[in-house]
Amino acid sequence: MLVQAERQVARSLEAELTGDGFTLDQWRVLDLLADGEGHPMSEIAAALVVPGPTLTKIIDKLVDSAVVYRLVDVRDRRRVLGFLSDHGYAVHERLAPRVDRAESDALATLGTDAPLLVELLTRLAAATSLADGRLSTRD
Repeated sequence: MLVQAERQVARSLEAELTGDGFTLDQWRVLDLLADGEGHPMSEIAAALVVPGPTLTKIIDKLVDSAVVYRLVDVRDRRRVLGFLSDHGYAVHERLAPRVDRAESDALATLGTDAPLLVELLTRLAAATSLADGRLSTRD
């Protein structure tokens, strides 16, 4: 059921993004980087739950679109950080209300149960990330 729900919500979100030429994974990168902090590639990959090579392709397309850029971390030169460009912030600002509306519409179908679902999914995501991304049914 989680997969079915995720696919339905993803389709709604993608519908808001594809007209602007972005995928849901690309949006998730933009949204993560919108805090202005700069994030290492490993952190972005973990947040998106994608392998490194897949993230590289996502980031490469965003760099080619001039919405993201990479810099070597001055504190640890082995790490590369991702940042939004000025154009990336403008794109994020333009798309965020549409994505928020699509998410709100999806949650509205649950009525007063929506906050409970968000809490439970947050707990599930935290538990599975602690288990290195694998859901354990033994506990």
